[in-house]
Amino acid sequence: MSEANPVERWQAALEETGELTPEIVDDISQIHGDRGVRAIEAVGENRVKAYRDFTIVVGYKEEYIVEDGGCTCKDSEYNLDADDPTERCWHSLAVAIARRVGHVDYHDMWYSDVRELL
Repeated sequence: MSEANPVERWQAALEETGELTPEIVDDISQIHGDRGVRAIEAVGENRVKAYRDFTIVVGYKEEYIVEDGGCTCKDSEYNLDADDPTERCWHSLAVAIARRVGHVDYHDMWYSDVRELL
């Protein structure tokens, strides 16, 4: 039986516990560095928002669309290897964490409608 990669391990641990334990926080921080820390902060600050059409992470300057592990941020576009699960932007990590701990702020509306109002 092959051993799960480090990302799969923390994700499985989160799914099992449903909460960010000190051990899981430590794993995420060690594997993903500052991006992991920022993702955990975003989840704690309730900045992961799900709409009918997209999941959004409210960043410091903009909102970013996260779909299927990909993100619209510049970090994801220019700096990260999409084939390496340890290289994910903090927005994508925040969505992965928030979904596993049930801490997504769900809005029963289309994000495209919200953007029109802004």
